[in-house]
Amino acid sequence: MSKQDLPDAKAMLDSRGLYDGPTIHSMNPLLLIEKIIRERIIESMYWKEQAWGLNAATLLDRAVELQYIGGQYANQRPTAFICLILKLLQLNPEREILLEYLQDDEFKYLRALAAFYVRIAWPAAEVYKTLEPLMTDYRKLRLRTQAGFRLTYVDEFIDDLLTKERVCDIALPRMPTRAQLEDMDELDPREPLVSDVDESDEEMGEDGEIEDD
Repeated sequence: MSKQDLPDAKAMLDSRGLYDGPTIHSMNPLLLIEKIIRERIIESMYWKEQAWGLNAATLLDRAVELQYIGGQYANQRPTAFICLILKLLQLNPEREILLEYLQDDEFKYLRALAAFYVRIAWPAAEVYKTLEPLMTDYRKLRLRTQAGFRLTYVDEFIDDLLTKERVCDIALPRMPTRAQLEDMDELDPREPLVSDVDESDEEMGEDGEIEDD
């Protein structure tokens, strides 16, 4: 059986470790998702029925249909969200396409999907530069977990991507902290967000002391 005859995505996962395609962080992009989760995704009905054969353009149609973010639920079934993350890793879309996804203000789950991909696929300094401006997006997101649904927000989700080791049940690539990147002159000091300044103004009285509620 040739690679072209293998099920979608499995053609990139030669059991002998042979891979000569594009890499991310010097490795096969699909290996950025842990094996057990990757296998659950590839065997899921969503992958087989909705993600099969997608390209960067047609994936957009699936992404705008997303109704929640999350990793695994109900007996460790993968969400559509992480199925599309694996598909993005398979496609390895151009930077311009990802930026278009991120800049789309209408579809918040498309933005969340692109932000997650940027976090796991791009160099650390680019991750901070690209994702930090999204922390002014305070729209609500539904998060699905093994325990059910709960509410989160776009800015909280972005902060999780920048500070946590695991998000949506996916182990994120290790990344230097912002302070470390500043020390290495790879990032300029972070400028306060407009909302940060506004909140400080509201808390401070005319004499500069913090006012009581």
